[in-house]
Amino acid sequence: MQGNRILLIVAGGIAAYKSLELIRRLRERGAAVRCVLTRAGAEFVTPLALASLSGDKVFSDLFSLTDEAEMGHIRLSREADLVVVAPATADLIAKMAHGLADDLASTALLATDKPVLIAPAMNPEMWQHPATQRNLAQLAADGVRQVGPAPGEMACGETGLGRLAEPDEIVAAIAALLAPVARPLAGVRALVTSGPTVEAIDPVRFIANRSSGKQGHAIAAALAGAGAEVTLVSGPVHEPDPAGVRVVRVESAVAMLAACQAALPVEVAVCAAAVADWRVAEPLTQKLKKRAGGAAPTLALAENPDILKTLARRGPGRPELVIGFAAETEDLEGNARRKLAAKGCDWILANDVSREQATFGGVYNTVKLVRADAELEAWPRLSKAEVAARLVVRIAAHLRAATVAAA
Repeated sequence: MQGNRILLIVAGGIAAYKSLELIRRLRERGAAVRCVLTRAGAEFVTPLALASLSGDKVFSDLFSLTDEAEMGHIRLSREADLVVVAPATADLIAKMAHGLADDLASTALLATDKPVLIAPAMNPEMWQHPATQRNLAQLAADGVRQVGPAPGEMACGETGLGRLAEPDEIVAAIAALLAPVARPLAGVRALVTSGPTVEAIDPVRFIANRSSGKQGHAIAAALAGAGAEVTLVSGPVHEPDPAGVRVVRVESAVAMLAACQAALPVEVAVCAAAVADWRVAEPLTQKLKKRAGGAAPTLALAENPDILKTLARRGPGRPELVIGFAAETEDLEGNARRKLAAKGCDWILANDVSREQATFGGVYNTVKLVRADAELEAWPRLSKAEVAARLVVRIAAHLRAATVAAA
């Protein structure tokens, strides 16, 4: 980002406080940041805070004669390499979709000839409202890019999709837009599994795990961004579908394996899903009732198919590169190496899922890349988007080397 100029529009909403951290992260990477603060945004962050972190004047008034003489809204929007709206409220999104221009932020957005990235943040019901979804569809058709929102607990106390993406996720999206267009995986077919599997006990209850699908979805998005043709087989998650990715939704491990096999042939398979090891042998067709006396029922379990091992099995149609995940709470490297040998895959990403790491459902991940043909790589604590980007770089390098060796 060194030398890139970013116009950051900060709209109203409690999530506006994250714009301060976003500015700091961008400045650390060498970007110049200039801010436009809406009237509503000023209720949550001050112009002084934005100016102190950005090192530049903060603009807010469309009709300031001084600003118009020194920095008109046209020039303000044109001098940037990228316009970022974070947070993007339902109100500002609606203005953008309908071409309204009644304040400096909306006028600058209408006048810009540069790429625009929005990071939505709002109440879950506002996010799901048909009007908001129509407006987002219009912006996507207009070429506006989007990062987030994320699921979680909101400031209003409700839970759902609507939280502003974390600063690291927004920075990764900005970096991808500012980077020269590079598609090192153009023509490569990739398969990614993501999220948990859900194994029915009866029509009401099920066996599952804590996987959120954030990492698998981030990997699918990064592969697509690098030019790959991606099929994402996902268990039940709250993550939005990655752009440019074919998504197949499943629930059980058996259904996930069938969907993976239907997606073959591919050159790369990344098994990031947390597949349940067991399922109920014979799920009940009616709700299981408590027994008299409170005796617990006995559930007969059957072993689920091993998706990673099945895809890695040597023979015709095996992907050139099969990558698995090892979610561990101890002895990451040892357990990963044993899994690498047992499954027959090429790489394992061992990630620490102990409770103190807050990996499940969190933004960050700490992984070790274990390969049979190379030294272990211990990656620092990264956002899941950054883990995905780093993995895609390794995949592209591996495929490139394999092509050279074959020639």
